[in-house]
Amino acid sequence: MGQTHARHPRSINRDSGTKSGKRFIGGGRCYVRRVLYMATLSAVRTNPTIRAFYKQLKLRGKESKVAIVACMRKFITILNLLIKTDQIWETKTNVLS
Repeated sequence: MGQTHARHPRSINRDSGTKSGKRFIGGGRCYVRRVLYMATLSAVRTNPTIRAFYKQLKLRGKESKVAIVACMRKFITILNLLIKTDQIWETKTNVLS
């Protein structure tokens, strides 16, 4: 689920010569990315673990989109661990700190 293939780059840069533009995520599976983004937005609002991580990133000065993408990565890491260990998400238990 979380593997990268050569034909699906993680990010695409907008560099030309000495000009350096912002990077954006444009490769990979767009459906999975959209669903994960919406699930993470919901988790930032309702899940204490993801919300605390998001607030921590914002306090460190990260932009909102950057913090959300970092939360997406954390969220998918937690979900992969839950699948691997055959566990159910419990709000009281902090799976990954």
